[in-house]
Amino acid sequence: MTLILSMASETCIEKNCEHPMLWTQYRIRGVTLPNRIVLSPMVQYKAQHGTPGDFHLVHLGQFALGRFGVVMTEATAVEANGRITHQCTGLWNDEHVAAWKRITTFIRDQHCIPAIQLAHAGRKGATKTAFEGGIPYDPDLAWPLVGPTAKAFAVGHQTPHELSIDQINDLIELFVTAAKRAEAAGFEIIEIHGAHGYLLASFLSPHSNFRSDAYGRDRAGRMRFPLEVCRAVRAVWPNHKPLFFRISALDGSDGWVLEDTVVMAKELKACGVDMIDCSSGGLAGSIMSGPIKRYPGFQVPFASAVRNQAGMPSIAVGLITDAHQAESILQAGDADLIAIGRQALDDPHWPLHAASMLMKDHAYCVWPEEYGWWLNKRDQALQQLYRV
Repeated sequence: MTLILSMASETCIEKNCEHPMLWTQYRIRGVTLPNRIVLSPMVQYKAQHGTPGDFHLVHLGQFALGRFGVVMTEATAVEANGRITHQCTGLWNDEHVAAWKRITTFIRDQHCIPAIQLAHAGRKGATKTAFEGGIPYDPDLAWPLVGPTAKAFAVGHQTPHELSIDQINDLIELFVTAAKRAEAAGFEIIEIHGAHGYLLASFLSPHSNFRSDAYGRDRAGRMRFPLEVCRAVRAVWPNHKPLFFRISALDGSDGWVLEDTVVMAKELKACGVDMIDCSSGGLAGSIMSGPIKRYPGFQVPFASAVRNQAGMPSIAVGLITDAHQAESILQAGDADLIAIGRQALDDPHWPLHAASMLMKDHAYCVWPEEYGWWLNKRDQALQQLYRV
């Protein structure tokens, strides 16, 4: 199915209004995004036994009303033991499917694209929320953790069980089953979470993967499990629907580096992945295991390298807060899409305010018709007052 702009936006097109790149459509496989703006996944800790509820409907729904082209869920676990916390969302049973369907229906009704990030926390699971410091649960609340090798995420954290090859295959099937449920739930895009030190990312880095079998040893071995997950998901995910992969493009100066990411991007492309979501860090905590200077758009060079060196479409994310900044990234050819995270929490209507900055006289044509009509009337009234 091809999803298109709202009727208000179609009217804008009929009037030949010029759109900045940020507000141009973008087609991936059989899905057309109404603009280039993506809601970045952000954990909210509000699920009950993995099930999203009213909070998630309102939380994600506000971004659809704010006209994010892609509204993406937080990291959603493929099994109960793949959660970060007890409050994280999941997609491991049919109850979850029905709950997500309610949310995707609303997002689609707003002519936006519902997307889900499928994840497994690996050795970073069984912790309290970020608000509580992210410390490990007491043993009575925890569950067994798994990883590429039996090395804890940090001092004081549970030591994970080293996955056998059979168990790796079982986990691949969990991602496959979750992908099938994502289709039943009405999602148009899947993003596989391979970043921030969680299970798939922990296989990539030599700092967390000491295996001597086919899933370790060298870069090719360390990439094998994430690539097999993507290949298996692509095989069951409808051909007309896009598949994304989020990666920590740089995770330590002597661990996983940008050169590795470029190589992996080419391999992901061969697996049928359509877009790389370029983040960084997480292997050794909430920041990178190697220092990096943070500045507005500090991760854009990673998206640029993937796009221009690997020939793979990319998403730029990280301290992108201003419409002109986002537009310049697209105009420079550094990324294909722009992901907005924490700034979206501050301003759920960020895409609409970006339109106001970039499109000026025609900004209201991309607002929900129910909002834009009132705002246009308000401006007309203000203009009459100022003329007096």
